[in-house]
Amino acid sequence: MADALTELRGEAAMLELGRRIAGVVRIGDVIALEGGLGAGKTTLARGILEGLGLEEEAPSPSFAIVQPYDIPDVRLPVAHVDLYRLEGPEEVEELALDDYLMDSLLIIEWPDRLGERAWPEALQLHIDMVEDGARRLTARVPDAWTERWSQI
Repeated sequence: MADALTELRGEAAMLELGRRIAGVVRIGDVIALEGGLGAGKTTLARGILEGLGLEEEAPSPSFAIVQPYDIPDVRLPVAHVDLYRLEGPEEVEELALDDYLMDSLLIIEWPDRLGERAWPEALQLHIDMVEDGARRLTARVPDAWTERWSQI
């Protein structure tokens, strides 16, 4: 697994990165978005969804927990998941997230709530806020993503 650093300035840069990621995703992929409140996880997820063809703005799944998107709204099915409100890994089991991997892309905000259940082949994107509103993105790129990440 390799790490890559990127600095992003502004919301437009975060959305553009998401659109580029959308160009290489596949069914069965997991993208884990980490970072504090307001770091830009949902913005990045919105960029991915836009890149997959979603025309309206994607709502944050904070209250729904799982927000599914299906064809024809997107080019492949997506489950956008926000685990922030969950107390622990035992509550994650009730969501049956593994079922989505059979026919969808899984985008997970607050993946730390998964505990030991995290998928080792997930693309892990950690977003830190830095000065002047910029964001520093650290990507932990598993082997399954190495070639695709080089295309982003």
